[in-house]
Amino acid sequence: MENIKGKVIAITGASSGIGEAIARHLSGLGAKVVLGARRLAKLETIANDIVNKGGQVVYKKLDVTQPDDVKDFVNFAIGEFNTIDVFINNAGLMPLSMINAYKVDEWHKMIDVNIKGVLHGIAAALPVFEEKDSGQFINITSVGDRWVGPTSTVYSATKFAVRAISEGLRQEVSDNIRVTIVAPGATESELAETISDPELKKVAIEQFRVNLLPAEAIARAVAYAISQPSEVDVNELVVRPTAQKAY
Repeated sequence: MENIKGKVIAITGASSGIGEAIARHLSGLGAKVVLGARRLAKLETIANDIVNKGGQVVYKKLDVTQPDDVKDFVNFAIGEFNTIDVFINNAGLMPLSMINAYKVDEWHKMIDVNIKGVLHGIAAALPVFEEKDSGQFINITSVGDRWVGPTSTVYSATKFAVRAISEGLRQEVSDNIRVTIVAPGATESELAETISDPELKKVAIEQFRVNLLPAEAIARAVAYAISQPSEVDVNELVVRPTAQKAY
């Protein structure tokens, strides 16, 4: 696939699920990938596998809720590969709950990771992109960025916010910096594991975590957005399982 080979691509939340799939797929297409997540041992395992397959990869422990951590992550990428071409804001949480369960701590965690984490990524990478007047942000949202239902209120609110941030960013940056959101439908990942209510987790898995897309499908969508010519900005990609009709 054109326009990917040799690019330096930083990925948050890269230790499992969609982030891991993106890292593996882009590396296979010749990108130099920089992996960040809290679980260092998992990053090491993924990186070793990528290296064994001939890919170029480095990794660093990363907490996207800490702006200095994200700046260090970007500086690390530049130190290893001299530049950064694409920043993928993928880290996210989905502890679904009804509003009247009053899980305020979980609301704050979602806001910190799903919204502030994206803003921290933008604040860290945008100066690099502006200095060289090129680059691309890819923000992984969810079909929840345009749909809300019982239990998803706060989660969807965070994804609506990222969609708004992405559109505003697109309008504010130079003509040579691209901004894309990729909104997955039901996809294989560990997101359901962040639901703290055992009964709700069971219902979510049984009713909504069925007919799942493989995470590789989202990785292919990301690759498609990156591979376009520099004058083409794919702003939104919504990727659902064919059988997913209700949301």
